[in-house]
Amino acid sequence: VQLQAYGGGLVQPGGSLRLSCTSSGSTLDGYAIGWFRQAPEKEREGLGCISSVDDYTYYADSVQGRFTISRDKAKTTVYLHLNSLKPEDPAVYYCAADFLGTDCYEYDMDYWGKGTLVTVSS
Repeated sequence: VQLQAYGGGLVQPGGSLRLSCTSSGSTLDGYAIGWFRQAPEKEREGLGCISSVDDYTYYADSVQGRFTISRDKAKTTVYLHLNSLKPEDPAVYYCAADFLGTDCYEYDMDYWGKGTLVTVSS
């Protein structure tokens, strides 16, 4: 599994962005996918997770109601929809995979993708 997060860019405060996570050469079927971010000089932060079971999703309090995670029907792509972006949201955003996982704890993730940079500025 070789993950890649992409779709980052520059967006104005209050704007929206959709990030994608894919794996080259394989689907993401059977994997819990977690989204994380890391801002300069800050620890990596877990944002949310889509479970390998029934695609159940849950989110960190810091992004609850603003960010949503979804998976396409073909199980090839997992999306992170970023809405109402704030000045504190800029970071490198990563996706990670845990085979047959349900909770997306950082230490449980088996595979990590290269991140994509999100910048929020007017």
